[in-house]
Amino acid sequence: MLSRILIITILMMAAGMALPVSAAIAVIVNPAYTGTVSNDDLTRLYTGRSGDLNAVNLAESSPIRAQFDEKGVGRSSSQLKSHWAKLVFTGKGTPPAELATEAAVIEHVATNPNAIGYVDAASVTDEVKVVLTLN
Repeated sequence: MLSRILIITILMMAAGMALPVSAAIAVIVNPAYTGTVSNDDLTRLYTGRSGDLNAVNLAESSPIRAQFDEKGVGRSSSQLKSHWAKLVFTGKGTPPAELATEAAVIEHVATNPNAIGYVDAASVTDEVKVVLTLN
């Protein structure tokens, strides 16, 4: 069994196919923001239990989103979707806005002093400030 996995891995690498890897995720805010952000803060922000900052999400189809949900919020994407469905149904909350691309998240955060978002760490520009990196 192990040899079969090794052979498949070698064939994928030879064909130029990338194996799925976890990217470092940068949690970003507007450069004017002077506070700090912890993992607990992210959980509160992205589950609607804190309104200190206006959180934005990447689209559900983004692989970075699923990684962020696990690493940053500590829940699977399906758990968060269910959580928000309950809050919306009972009128107790509205989920973070979804933006289609990392460039859109960076632009939104750069132009909104109270916004927080996340992107692949390799995508960060000097328009935003990184307050937390999730590996």
